[in-house]
Amino acid sequence: MGVQFSQVFPSKPTFTSNNTPIQAGKIILITGAASGIGFELAKILYGKGAKVYIAGRSEEKARVAIEAIQRDVPQVDGSALIFLPLYLDDLTTIKGTVEIFQKMESRLDMLFNNAGVSQPPVGSLSQQGIELQLATNCLGPFLLTSLLRPLLENATKTAEPGTVRVIWTSSQVVEFSTPPEGMIMSQLTNPPKDPVVNYTNSKLGNWFLAAEMARRDGRNGILSVAQNPGAANTNLLRNARWMKLLSRPLLHSPVLAAHTLLYAGFSPDLTLENHIDAYVIPWGRIHPGVADNLRRAIDRSEDGGSGRAKEFWEFCEKATGEYA
Repeated sequence: MGVQFSQVFPSKPTFTSNNTPIQAGKIILITGAASGIGFELAKILYGKGAKVYIAGRSEEKARVAIEAIQRDVPQVDGSALIFLPLYLDDLTTIKGTVEIFQKMESRLDMLFNNAGVSQPPVGSLSQQGIELQLATNCLGPFLLTSLLRPLLENATKTAEPGTVRVIWTSSQVVEFSTPPEGMIMSQLTNPPKDPVVNYTNSKLGNWFLAAEMARRDGRNGILSVAQNPGAANTNLLRNARWMKLLSRPLLHSPVLAAHTLLYAGFSPDLTLENHIDAYVIPWGRIHPGVADNLRRAIDRSEDGGSGRAKEFWEFCEKATGEYA
């Protein structure tokens, strides 16, 4: 339980903006960066000279966020903040988002799949009639990442090995609530009327997608890793007000949680050799010992695992195929 306790009450971050290299010339896309953890991450990276795309639903909220960052952080050579419209709960729109991005950029150095939804009202569905958390947290980011893969590969041609990265957002709830078999696949097509179970499935799905992408795209020079940002006081729990109220004493600032993403994005501790097995926890460290049931689910059958992560990847491929 020591590692679980340390995720609730992490030590002071050791990897900060002081450790983060200058990002002049780098193109970084952060979903859900108009508020919360993504906003704090965008602020740090803007100060490091990156061109940061703030991808989300509301241009108005993005503009407010951009103005706030520009007021607080001096512009340096190369730094820019750009809104990119993105509707993760509508698979028909994501290809259009990528086409907009491709008109402006020929490469992408880093993608932070940060946006998500937690515990919406029971029965909430995406535009395609899919359980909303699965659609928004997994299928939308999966399709977005798949369509952006050519631009990520372009970036690897001139980048240092292991510096082109895709960061996926999981949660500590996965370690507390995942069943012995890793994931009950039938719940993806027949979701239970329990938003917590569906949220857990989506966050485990993010971890699965990170590990599978590491296997598939590591050979192309793209580093893929999942992270638990930590319990932060953000809008994520806006649909679970009682849970947010009860957990308030355990919630930390979004600034602290942004350090988890910063570590996942830039720490040299993560390499193309270890990213399949790595999982980042607050406020920036590699998990020292993933539970056996999770490790079996992540590992493929030829490596002694159950292959559940591969099965989930294939489920996402099938679910999003017609929109690619």
